Amino acid sequence: MTMLGQLVAEYARNKPNAPAFVAGEQIVSWQQYDALSEHLAAVLLDLNLPKGNRVAVWLPDGADLHTVFLAVEKAGLVTMGIGPRAGRKEVEHLIKLSGATALITLVEHRELQSAELVASLQQQDAPLRHLIALRGILDDNAMLVVDGVETALVQNIDAETAARREQALLQRRHTVDELFLLNSTSGTTGMPKCVMHNQSRWIHYHDLALDSGGLRADDVFLSAIPATFGFGVWTSHFTPTLLGAPTVLLPKFSAEALLEAIQKHRVTVLAAVSTQFIMMLNCPTLAQYDLSSLRILYTGGEAVPYERAAEFERTTGASVLQFYGSNETGALSYTSIHDTREKRLTTAGKIIPSMQVRLLDENGADITASGRGQPACKGAVTSMGYYNDANASKKLYSPDGWMLTGDIAELDAEGYLKIVGRTADFIIRGGKNISGPAAEQAVATHPNVAMAAAVAMPDPVFGERVCVYVTLQPGTTLTLPELTAHLDSQGCSKEYFPERLIVVDELPYSSGGKVAKQLLREDIKKRLQEESV
Repeated sequence: MTMLGQLVAEYARNKPNAPAFVAGEQIVSWQQYDALSEHLAAVLLDLNLPKGNRVAVWLPDGADLHTVFLAVEKAGLVTMGIGPRAGRKEVEHLIKLSGATALITLVEHRELQSAELVASLQQQDAPLRHLIALRGILDDNAMLVVDGVETALVQNIDAETAARREQALLQRRHTVDELFLLNSTSGTTGMPKCVMHNQSRWIHYHDLALDSGGLRADDVFLSAIPATFGFGVWTSHFTPTLLGAPTVLLPKFSAEALLEAIQKHRVTVLAAVSTQFIMMLNCPTLAQYDLSSLRILYTGGEAVPYERAAEFERTTGASVLQFYGSNETGALSYTSIHDTREKRLTTAGKIIPSMQVRLLDENGADITASGRGQPACKGAVTSMGYYNDANASKKLYSPDGWMLTGDIAELDAEGYLKIVGRTADFIIRGGKNISGPAAEQAVATHPNVAMAAAVAMPDPVFGERVCVYVTLQPGTTLTLPELTAHLDSQGCSKEYFPERLIVVDELPYSSGGKVAKQLLREDIKKRLQEESV
């Protein structure tokens, strides 16, 4: 197996001017992708970071993000990918948890000065020592601020220095089985965990994708998913590059921007969560766009809504496909172009034989083929587990070493998997797993809140939204705008912001002393039904 950096270098030689990425008006050729990542890898090399050190990357989604990921790989370092919408608390947590010694971000990102962030973390005894701040897009004229010093990305160096750098980078090259990426995943409690990735798992995943969608080198990909998350990793950073195909990226998502990009670039393979393709279908100007180039929509992260997915297929002529799994497990099953519409849109597809999928009962024993259970797997596309979190890693596996999902599933006689529930306390908003307990912890920091319980509120576009029930301290009041303003001031990630606040005199409790969240879920459904009359 070949590392991505080596593959990009090959494309740079064989088809230098062909586009690797298109992001708005920015077009990055394979030659530019290779050269710019090489220049940035040299900048990292000059920091004298030991091989395997973690480099936090917090950037908006786009071609620059992929270039930075490739540069970190080439420098023999490990990327700590941080979601572009992460709040300050999450950024600080991930940098400290990963032990990142350097941060690559913008001079100012999400109204936060990166130099001030680094100074604050250093005062907290975090190992972070270096800051590479981007002033604009990465191109031949790009200027970086490296540890406070203005530095040109492309530097004029003599042949001897260039040869020495090339040799140093060669010696630091990863193998496909080594850790090269950490990214965050929602935990059932507290702040996100870091999932460990090697390139081997995504290369194996790519092989499955070829079978699923009949993918080809002449396909044009559009990934509307942030590349820092698992879905985005394979649909924008790996599979298009392994095929040598171009990827269209949206600097900022909107339904209109998505439709325009599909038409303009004749996109054939679209990757989008259900919320995004539903917004596309709901767009008033949908009929004005030519979407005839589309042949595949990969979606996932949540249950695929049958009627809207069928509408998408009728409108575009494309097949709606999905992989079932998680950032941790990779894929356990997938639907393919060979499946009927009924199978594609009502199941999670056929299980992957090499993933040795099992269904376990509440005691961890195997169940019969006709029963329901928690899927567990063991195979080539699983992650390497959690980084620097032994307790979380222990819970990720069954006692006999099989990686667990957070779902409840059924397996039919034909080998198709169907998800019927979940064990973990998640709210899945637009394909993003949001920890209910983490949202509760954030809400509980408001001085007027006595107790909080977060549950999923059904939504026709996002699937689910965050609804929080609270009891208040005596003599106090609280409104949703006051709560969100407080969370914003605390640096909380916007994913944890409730979109509905319900103040109650007391929360319902089960006989075991826990909040009876099922009663709250039923209550919010009832409220929504009454409001729609």
